[in-house]
Amino acid sequence: MDFKSLIREIPDYPKEGILFRDITTLIKDGEAYAALTDAICKSLQGYDVDAIIGAEARGFIIGAPVAYALGKGFIPARKPGKLPCDTEKAEYALEYGTACLEIHSDAIQPGMRIAVVDDLIATGGTAKAICDLVQRLGAQVVALRFAVELEGLDGREVLSGYDVDSIIKY
Repeated sequence: MDFKSLIREIPDYPKEGILFRDITTLIKDGEAYAALTDAICKSLQGYDVDAIIGAEARGFIIGAPVAYALGKGFIPARKPGKLPCDTEKAEYALEYGTACLEIHSDAIQPGMRIAVVDDLIATGGTAKAICDLVQRLGAQVVALRFAVELEGLDGREVLSGYDVDSIIKY
């Protein structure tokens, strides 16, 4: 399937000089959304995974159906203050500041094998923060999977040492 033809490009968003790749035009197409989910699931075949973790909010859109299709649990990494119980947090740098993600402290148990699934890898900061959080809780990140990869932003280098794959590359 030609996924790229279904992704809208928005120039100068969120700021001048950025070409935003909008996956909402892909995921509104049921056949394409299913094919993308299937492609990510196929890339995880043969991996012993206990759960999928995805970052708010587009990581939920990509990661939750992958977890469902694989029969695994889904762990949401949320923005601060959105989870009702005790949390662990990870801060990370953005191109224009810093951000933070939290998960419930009891969501990941030592020894678990986790796959991180998200919509996009750009600079790798969000994914690296999630990996650090998973490892701090005593679990292992066995794979990172992304719908879209912006190759020129060196996210793979930030995630060197991890098994990284993406479906659509720019």
